[in-house]
Amino acid sequence: MSKKYTYYPGCSSEGSGSHLDISLRAIAPKLGVELEDLNDWNCCGASVTHVEAGALPTAALSARNLANAQKQGNAEVVTSCAACYLKTHQTNEKVRDKPGFKDKINEALGAAGMSYDGELHVRHACEVIVNDVGLDKVREQVTKPLTGLKVAPYVGCQTVRPFAGTDRGGEYDTYDDPEFLDDFIEACGAEAVEYDAKTACCGGAVSLMSPDKTLGLMKKILDEAKEKQADVIATPCPLCQQNVEMYQAQVNEKFGTDHNIPVVFYSQLMAVAFGMDPDKDGCLDRNTISADVVKQKAGG
Repeated sequence: MSKKYTYYPGCSSEGSGSHLDISLRAIAPKLGVELEDLNDWNCCGASVTHVEAGALPTAALSARNLANAQKQGNAEVVTSCAACYLKTHQTNEKVRDKPGFKDKINEALGAAGMSYDGELHVRHACEVIVNDVGLDKVREQVTKPLTGLKVAPYVGCQTVRPFAGTDRGGEYDTYDDPEFLDDFIEACGAEAVEYDAKTACCGGAVSLMSPDKTLGLMKKILDEAKEKQADVIATPCPLCQQNVEMYQAQVNEKFGTDHNIPVVFYSQLMAVAFGMDPDKDGCLDRNTISADVVKQKAGG
């Protein structure tokens, strides 16, 4: 029996993070998850808009999405993007807990004939897999285990902060040493290597504007993955995936390294391990650095 959620894809789903969005949609039915797209959704603002526009206008963007979600009737909103999750969850909790903030938000929404009362629950897709689906269900779907694939689990610094260890965040993991990604990897039959850099920052949105300032952060993540002889790095975060994979050439040029390691999403690993088409469903053909090693290990 499936459970329906209102799904907020976020902007990256239509560009740099499309392989997360497509592969998540592919595996969701196998996990008993029905994703109903949020109608007329808009950008959450994330960090760049916050700098330019200020806190209240940025929060109003998320509140508009929540107001639209409330009209759809599902009590829970799910997103797969770390930035979208933090912005939307933060706005939701402030509307719930701070009457003055709620009044300001509804004044802004009122200009468009909208309002929001804070009654929804915002969740991350990984938390849904942990708490609603369960690892046993993930293992049951594996028909082509990724035997022999060594994976560095790179969670990043946003997905488990600041809500993961809270009741409203699902209590699904800790912020300092999360294990959910290791569990996903191992459920797919692959090996999750010990990885101290799993919550290190990749530079985030700063990389989009001034990558020269963040290449050293990416180098640390890549260096450890190479040291641990990982075949791939896996992440749940679209921006982490983009930064750590797409800037490897610049890292190599600046530091004299020779990194060439694919960075995939956990949902891509699941799609392949579930016996789905590696490119159509797993979107491995969308990685900047070839991830054919995942295909090669499948069913081995």
